[in-house]
Amino acid sequence: MRAAQHELPMNESRVKKLKEFLEADPADSFSRFALALEHLKADDTDTARNHFEHILKHDPEYVGVYYHLGKLYELTGQPRKALKTFTTGIAAARKANDLHAASELEQAVSELEEEA
Repeated sequence: MRAAQHELPMNESRVKKLKEFLEADPADSFSRFALALEHLKADDTDTARNHFEHILKHDPEYVGVYYHLGKLYELTGQPRKALKTFTTGIAAARKANDLHAASELEQAVSELEEEA
């Protein structure tokens, strides 16, 4: 899904560097997450989603991914996937004792339920 009117240019030097980091260490969730955010800024939602889903599959303890992936699902008209991602993220955040992330995810669930 691409919407030309909302696209922001990707920071090509940052993208290049992040890709280099991932080539050196494909399990680097931080670099993959940052790369996903760059694609999201450019409205390249498919690539962003692929990176977020990769993190979720291979590093489910990476708490930051749940909010952004859930919001992306919400943006692309997949509210059930968004809700599942948020609620799974709440459990992961609590397990990691990341109460701030858990609170943000709970707020996202509330907002999603209000829209339904």
